[in-house]
Amino acid sequence: MRGGEGRRVLRDAGRASVHLLVGAGLAVVCYVMIGLVLLAAAATLSVIGAGMLPETVRLLRGLAGLERRRTATRLGSPVPERYLPLDRGSLLERIRAAGSDPGTYRDVRWLVAHLLYGLLFLYAAMVLWPLGLLVDGVGCGLAGRRPVLLPRIGDLATLQARLSRTLLLPSPSARLAERIDELAATRAGAVAAHGAELRRIERDLHDGAQAHLVALSMRRGLARRAYDHDPASGRALLDAAQDQAEEALAQLRHVVRGIHPPVLTDRGLVGAVRALAAGSGLEVSVTVHGAAGGPGEGADGARPPAAVEAAAYFAVAEGLTNAARHSGARRASVALERADGLLLVRVRDEGRGGADENEGTGLLGIRRRVAALDGTVRLTSPVGGPTVVEVELPCVW
Repeated sequence: MRGGEGRRVLRDAGRASVHLLVGAGLAVVCYVMIGLVLLAAAATLSVIGAGMLPETVRLLRGLAGLERRRTATRLGSPVPERYLPLDRGSLLERIRAAGSDPGTYRDVRWLVAHLLYGLLFLYAAMVLWPLGLLVDGVGCGLAGRRPVLLPRIGDLATLQARLSRTLLLPSPSARLAERIDELAATRAGAVAAHGAELRRIERDLHDGAQAHLVALSMRRGLARRAYDHDPASGRALLDAAQDQAEEALAQLRHVVRGIHPPVLTDRGLVGAVRALAAGSGLEVSVTVHGAAGGPGEGADGARPPAAVEAAAYFAVAEGLTNAARHSGARRASVALERADGLLLVRVRDEGRGGADENEGTGLLGIRRRVAALDGTVRLTSPVGGPTVVEVELPCVW
């Protein structure tokens, strides 16, 4: 095999072999666990050892959780789990939860299946290793062909992980219940965010525009009374009233921008984000990837839904505001990308890091707004920086 490619193939095959070896070790543990499950079931039927069942099921969940983590590492995506709680209620209620939980039966099914394929795949890898070293070593080293057998070890490890994922995934009804709980939580968050937004608008109107309008009305009345006997003083009051009116209009524009920025309607997401970058006080670079026109426009000239545009805009605004106020950074970057039905937003600053999403309400509001659209927000901010806010919004247009 050629040097670089050969080392890569051997390294991948070695990692896959470690995965299969650990799986074979788990298969041996599964053999012991099956006996323990049968013992707990017999003890429960005899009533004397009924307390064994919840603890045995708890141990089984831990073993299945280990396999879920191994599978997630191999496949690159988490394997969700859903169980009934075992630490609530009386002993009878815990026994009933352990025995009636669909997750328990799925774990037992995986336990029996893994006892077989966990060892089988390792035996297959043990056969492939010497054959692969011989065939691929000669074929690739002398004939210059691509390796054939050694990559199959990686395929075996991936197949084992996919089998485990299929067996350990929650049932459709459990996933539906989990989805309902998730939607209920995001709905509650959206309602809370909406209420907070209404209170903010009310506060801004009361403390800003309304106060300016009240002062404007008072100065207009004073100017009207003073104009007959002191025109100069009346004109001065009218000038002050004019200034007050302009301040009230500016405050109203600020409130309107907080509801839905006009620049977003006029220039689209890309143009609005560039306007944010220009006015942030930082040196901000904006990059756009995706279809023609970037995330601001689809391939057919259509724009994303207004709610998606607004969520992305406010996420960028919050990220740049935090960078300018708290990070100590002088530079930041914003990336917008459209890919696979998603609108991806990434705000990065080169500041001191250490940001905590639990401090303040800005990021929490963005998280709630994005969650209402079934999107996600991720904050990465190690001490020393950089701070990265990543937003994914489902968006098909």
